[in-house]
Amino acid sequence: MSEKRALVAGGAGFLGSHLCERLLADGYSVVALDNLHTGSEDNLVSFRDRPRFEFRRQNVIDPLAGEFDEIYSLACPASPVHYQADPIATWETSVLGVRNLLKLSEKCGARLLHASTSEIYGDPLMHPQEEHYWGNVNTIGIRSCYDEGKRAAETLIADYRRVKNVDARMVRIFNTYGPRMHPQDGRVVSNFIMQALHDRPITIYGDGTQTRSFQYVDDLIRAMRLFMDKPRDEVDGFFARHKLGTPVLNTGNPGEYTMKQLAEEVLRLIPDSRSQIVYEPLPADDPKKRKPDITLAKELLGWEPQVPLSEGLKSTIAYFVTR
Repeated sequence: MSEKRALVAGGAGFLGSHLCERLLADGYSVVALDNLHTGSEDNLVSFRDRPRFEFRRQNVIDPLAGEFDEIYSLACPASPVHYQADPIATWETSVLGVRNLLKLSEKCGARLLHASTSEIYGDPLMHPQEEHYWGNVNTIGIRSCYDEGKRAAETLIADYRRVKNVDARMVRIFNTYGPRMHPQDGRVVSNFIMQALHDRPITIYGDGTQTRSFQYVDDLIRAMRLFMDKPRDEVDGFFARHKLGTPVLNTGNPGEYTMKQLAEEVLRLIPDSRSQIVYEPLPADDPKKRKPDITLAKELLGWEPQVPLSEGLKSTIAYFVTR
């Protein structure tokens, strides 16, 4: 069997770099494409010099070339601080970048996996969120560049499947954390850890009762690889039976924590911190509850998260300490 060749768009990012490392371990030849807007070449250090790895500094909305067996679409700022910094570029990356990857997938006959997001559910009226839910999203808010960009990308992927028969699949990623997170990405896990390590006040927006579900990065990468390894006939049949025309799976940890519980856990794991919890007003359109229904991922992939929050936080804290 010949060596498989994979393209990872967003390959120098937090998730992309972990995926590249896993693909290399699985015997793939890997091309990581990234414009380094939010990614970093530091994330590639542990495998940068391997003979089967290539890094290309390029924007995903520019013309793409190459022959690949698998394409992974992870190129988009994913934290509010980063995607709101240049909202037009965020939308362009979400939609025009995905269009480029779909065109390349069609040309190569490559299987494509798109990293969508739980943000497509908006501030959900269904709890927990399942894949059939259409969401409750503000189309003109400060988060809309990302939320609606990702929703438009899902539409484009569904139409490329229907019209051009591209083998495209999607994962809706819920809050994911772990080593290689950007320390200033504005996400709650990195915020709390950095504030605690520097003895700054731990800032909770709102009253601390809003919830999130926290998935360790290794669990997510395992789900992505399992999904991509499934034969197309099996995948298409599964989603047809479940009345979902396009293969899309929630990937997240159904364990649900309030912001206050997360802050307290971080302080427990950093006992020398002198930080105190403080409360600030809740930002616009910030979801009150977020929890995935992972029934379909369990059934199709035999997958569920394995890393407990306390264990994952320890690894993430250790990473930030070394930086």
